[in-house]
Amino acid sequence: MKINYAIILFTFILAIVAIAPTVGQAGKRDLYELRTYHIENAQQEGMIDAYLKNAFIPAAHRNGIKEVGVFKPIASEADAGKKIYVLIPYPNSKSYFNFPGKLAKDNSYQQAGRDYIFAAHNNPPYKRMETALMQGFTGSPRYKASGVTGPKKDRIYELRSYEAATERLYHQKVKMFNNGEIDIFDKLNFNPIFYGETLAGAQMPNLMYLTTFENMEKRNAGWDAFRVDSDWEAMKDLEEYRNTVSKNDTRLLYPAEYSDL
Repeated sequence: MKINYAIILFTFILAIVAIAPTVGQAGKRDLYELRTYHIENAQQEGMIDAYLKNAFIPAAHRNGIKEVGVFKPIASEADAGKKIYVLIPYPNSKSYFNFPGKLAKDNSYQQAGRDYIFAAHNNPPYKRMETALMQGFTGSPRYKASGVTGPKKDRIYELRSYEAATERLYHQKVKMFNNGEIDIFDKLNFNPIFYGETLAGAQMPNLMYLTTFENMEKRNAGWDAFRVDSDWEAMKDLEEYRNTVSKNDTRLLYPAEYSDL
């Protein structure tokens, strides 16, 4: 009997498409999209700010996404003025898959975001855009808004990506967070917004998390306390957690004035 592999492949793809939106649909863990806009000048920054503030974030609110975070590198960072980070927490994967279609039918969004959506090829709002997709840790399955106060321009939001040499070591680092490291951050008032296991992105295998501080002094004091914390001292050299981080990529950011988070 001759097997039609094209039909088999097509059926398989349909099956994947059908079940994909139901992954995480029970809502046990958030799904996070982290967009990074690479920009070249202040004009592009202004175009993206206007789009996010006036079109994208209001549309997200209308379509069940309660809060969206927008962050930029602080002045001392090498990429200051060159990147804008957008964190979109979805309650489940169904919300993620349905959102683009809802935007396409949202007339208010289309009108408010017209300058961005219909930007000319020779006057784009960004150089490139990249996306990482993550799910919340089992030990911290939901995002939460930062508890810090004070002027947003003075706040320090620390975005970290811990890369591992192998998938096994990556999973051990996630385990380390779930089995005590998150508790230490909470104890020392790191005010975390999210912890995410990367499902798709450029630096896999890696995890990412975002902590927040009122200012740089509070951030530095927090890490000084972390390094000598007795609970951290007890777990950092355990054999099961050795060599779990091959690279620590740290970005120091501040929230845009219109950011929800």
